[in-house]
Parts: sequence; structure tokens; C-alpha cells
Amino acid sequence: MGAFLTADGLLALATLSAMEIVLGIDNVVFIAILVARLPEAQREYARRLGLILALGIRIGLLFAISWMMGLTTPFLTVLGRGVSGRDLILLGGGLFLIFKATLEIYNKVEAEPHDRATAAARAAFLWVLAQILLLDIVFSLDSVITAVGMANDLSIMVTAMVIAMLVMLISARTVSRFIDQHPSLKILALAFLLLIGVMLVAEGMGTHVEKGYIYFAMAFSLLVEMLNMRYRRKQKPAARARRSEG
Repeated sequence: MGAFLTADGLLALATLSAMEIVLGIDNVVFIAILVARLPEAQREYARRLGLILALGIRIGLLFAISWMMGLTTPFLTVLGRGVSGRDLILLGGGLFLIFKATLEIYNKVEAEPHDRATAAARAAFLWVLAQILLLDIVFSLDSVITAVGMANDLSIMVTAMVIAMLVMLISARTVSRFIDQHPSLKILALAFLLLIGVMLVAEGMGTHVEKGYIYFAMAFSLLVEMLNMRYRRKQKPAARARRSEG
């Protein structure tokens, strides 16, 4: 508890909590899109269970920090470059995210309404949970590595992750409902996941991508879409008025 009583400890806790919340946004978006395919009665349970599992995985990785550091050690060489366990996890997770986001975009844009309803009916609870768990592991790697780099005290790291997860639990339902109510926003969210998947593949292949650029692009795109949504809302009363006059 001594670490919390110092100014440096409190600053590290606040900074790390903020970083964990930012890193958790993609997790919340992915869970929101997956649980939308479940029956209404199961969505809230799946959402909460997915986030709790994510917290459990991250804390477990923190307590296995020596194993985590071992993941960064290359165990084979491909085309003159060392490949580590972390690289393979990021590469596999990135490819899965690209595949999943592309499939969801196709189902949203190209599939017939009957096909979309059939696909939603097939979405079994355990299969959705398995996908959430798989991506939780991939997203947790970045989260834990960031935590280790920003704080030296394990209690600060665990507390920051719990705070971030509480914020995500509170906001996840609102985010899910907002995405469900706006189809164009769902396409944008899927594009974000596609972008994150490409970033994970690049990281897995040894090319570092500055995450600040990714999050700035996401924030800018979201701002543009919010302006478009406001414009469309203002146009609807005018269109109704023209129809009534005609």
C-alpha cells in the first residue's frame, strides 16, 4: 500500500488507468459487435462476462510476468528475423480480427435481410464467448506490456486495470446500444477493428506502428461521423415538412 501514498504512485495510477481505458476501447467495440448477434436476453450477460474474463486474463498475465517477458524472446528465425511467442499471438489475433471484421462488414452490407437473420440465429452463446476470449488474450498482451512499462509496482498495475475495467463495464451497454441504433456507426466500428487487425499483423511481423496515429485516425473518423449524424437528424424534419406541403 506504500506505493499509493506517494505522489509518484498516485500519478502512475492515474496515468496507467487512463491508458488502460484507451486500450480497452477496441475490446469494448469488438464485444459490442459480437453480442449484437445474440438474443436480446443473453446480450448483457455475455457483455459483462466477456469484460470480466478480460480483466481476469490481464491480472493473470501480470502475476505471470516472468513468463510474459519470456514471450518476447525469439525461439526461431524466419528470413533472418527472430520470431517470438508474442509475435505469433499478435499475428494470429490480427489475422482473426481482419477476417472477422471483413465477414461482419459483408454481412452488414451485402447479405440479404433473411441471410442476416439466419446468421444471427446461429450465433451460439458459447461460440461468441470463445471469440471474445480469444481476442481478450490478444488485446491483453498490449495492455499488460503497457502496464509493465509505466509502473514498477504490481499493486498499482492491478488497481489500474480494475479501475479501467469498471469504467468499461459501466459504459459497455451504452456503447453497444449506440452502435446498434446507428448502422453507419457499426460499419465505422468494424473499419476500426479492421485497422487494429492490420496493426496487430504488422506488429507480429516486426514492424512497429505508433498507436497514437491509429487512435487519432479513429477519433477523427468518429468526429466526422458524429457531424454526419447530426446533419442527417436536422434534415429529417425538413424532409417531412416538404412531404406534408406536397
